[in-house]
Amino acid sequence: MTRRNMVWLAAFAIAGAAIACSRPVKRPDGGEGLLGVGAVAPDFSATTKTGERVALSSMKGQPVVVYFYPKDETPGCTTEACAFRDAWNKFTAKHIGIMGVSRDTEASHREFVKHHELPFPLAADEDGKISRSYGVPTTLGMDARVTFLVGADGRVAKVWPKVDPGVHADEVLAAAEALH
Repeated sequence: MTRRNMVWLAAFAIAGAAIACSRPVKRPDGGEGLLGVGAVAPDFSATTKTGERVALSSMKGQPVVVYFYPKDETPGCTTEACAFRDAWNKFTAKHIGIMGVSRDTEASHREFVKHHELPFPLAADEDGKISRSYGVPTTLGMDARVTFLVGADGRVAKVWPKVDPGVHADEVLAAAEALH
């Protein structure tokens, strides 16, 4: 293959990836794009720092923050996780749960939780089933940074499609408090 053909092939691959990224995600429920306010939040389970499994459905009756993030130990993701960690006592005092989701493995999550002393469970969504069910877009195998606030009734109460990791925990806490 000539250098020119390789350049064209790379350009088509990049363009194809950009087009794929711009299309709304097709969800298993038949919808497209991010779940909207009022939709039933799909159930999934995550692992706590003690290794126990906890399902979103087991937290019904209280608001739950479900936040998707690209990758453990990256700067923005660490900032976001630590902001939720630092506000953990405020969330628990208001009976608001938190669950993080990324495409990382259980082993990666264990290290991430241990390294940053995260008190909330993380779901290893290696096959992307959870992110697809919520309509979360992915790029290069990593989820976009999107947060859903699930109300006590198990329905999506608010969606943040774009997140500033440094101030997001406070935004979510204020919105969750408004649900009570």
